[in-house]
Amino acid sequence: MLTVLKRSVAQGPEELTSPHVEQRKNGIDLVKSFVSSNSGTVCINLGDVGAMADTHSRQPLFTPRSFGVVDDIFCIFEGILDNIVVLRQRYGLNKSANEMAIVIEAYRTLRDRGPYPADQVVTDLSGKFAFVLYDSTSQAFFTAVDADGSVPFFWGTAADGYLVLSDDPNVLKEGCGKSFAPFPRGCFFSTSGGLQSFEHPLSKLIAMPRVDSKGQMCGANFKVDVFAKRQTSMPRVGSETNWAKEF
Repeated sequence: MLTVLKRSVAQGPEELTSPHVEQRKNGIDLVKSFVSSNSGTVCINLGDVGAMADTHSRQPLFTPRSFGVVDDIFCIFEGILDNIVVLRQRYGLNKSANEMAIVIEAYRTLRDRGPYPADQVVTDLSGKFAFVLYDSTSQAFFTAVDADGSVPFFWGTAADGYLVLSDDPNVLKEGCGKSFAPFPRGCFFSTSGGLQSFEHPLSKLIAMPRVDSKGQMCGANFKVDVFAKRQTSMPRVGSETNWAKEF
């Protein structure tokens, strides 16, 4: 799978970009290359925002992918949820709803004044997963990886600043050069909140320098600093609550 989004929607951390001068592709050029290299690819053009693409080619047997859209909310999900029956009941979905549909409904619950903070909603997803979601109505982006990093997932920066996300490291190497890294496990990234840990929601994430076998700087890894706490504000309650700002 592959998703590329412009900086105004998904501005990755500065530390994700390598200081090493190298050849990189623009985000949309990388999408075109991905589509031409993978037969049967489904690609959704999001206009000047970016694009999302998925293919069943080389799909993992135990962590299948699904790609769909509900009410202009696009989602690519890879993996499997262990508590899918419980989640269907929680979000009022029928027995045929798959993981992708559950993630979209969980997001809509958050967006439309849901009762839980984003970290709690992601924590409640039990299983092996990585997903990307884009809400074209509000131009909001959300992505997350399970606490064990069970599904390989990477992010990087294209030559034009677009954020690139894929489960294939070769796609990142082609488009981002050394400006990519594994997406931190147990974390989520959103348009309004940036990178956060859902396992340690009150702790900050710090960039850890990463070098390749030649000693050249690559995109940084990120880890939780349990001694540094994030500044949080008390959410408003009542009819004026804007839960969209919570994710």
